[in-house]
Amino acid sequence: MNLPNLLTLSRVPMMFVIVALMYWDRLGIASLCFWLFIASAVSDWLDGYIARKRKIISDFGKFADALTDKIMVLGIMVAFVDKQTLPIAYVLITLCREFLVSGMRMIAASRGVVVAADGGGKTKTVTQLIAIGFLLAEPMVSRDWAYLVPGYDLSRLTEAVHYIGIGAFIVGTFLAVWSGYRYFRNNWALVISESDK
Repeated sequence: MNLPNLLTLSRVPMMFVIVALMYWDRLGIASLCFWLFIASAVSDWLDGYIARKRKIISDFGKFADALTDKIMVLGIMVAFVDKQTLPIAYVLITLCREFLVSGMRMIAASRGVVVAADGGGKTKTVTQLIAIGFLLAEPMVSRDWAYLVPGYDLSRLTEAVHYIGIGAFIVGTFLAVWSGYRYFRNNWALVISESDK
């Protein structure tokens, strides 16, 4: 268990902390929630950077990195659905995509092949992280910033942050479907072996 893998696995408990904070309506909590998420998103880049720099890239690291990204993103998305911030249809599409791709990865792994995230999958994840960041920033602007700058109307800024988050989420859903298709197209031979035909 090296440092990159510890950073990767830390995103699972952090997801629970962030979701719990999303339901705590006190001054400053929204900002704490936002910055904890930013730290988790940075760890997604940092674990790979350290692994490459120290040349300790492993099959477990590749698999765990993709899996913990899914856990964190989907966990926070479910909380947004519960808080009526995100439409459930888009989240269900993303959920189905992640289960299908994870299933394909498990089949490939059973045949000795680790399917790491490709460029499309990484772009999808970055877009989803941006969307979640903006949606978490909305209560930070409307509550915490409004308290720090009394007398200023931040409603338009709050609305802009909200719609940027929703727009990025819609783009992320499209990228999820597109990258999922690419995963299956590029790895279909691993999923359906000669003995399965």
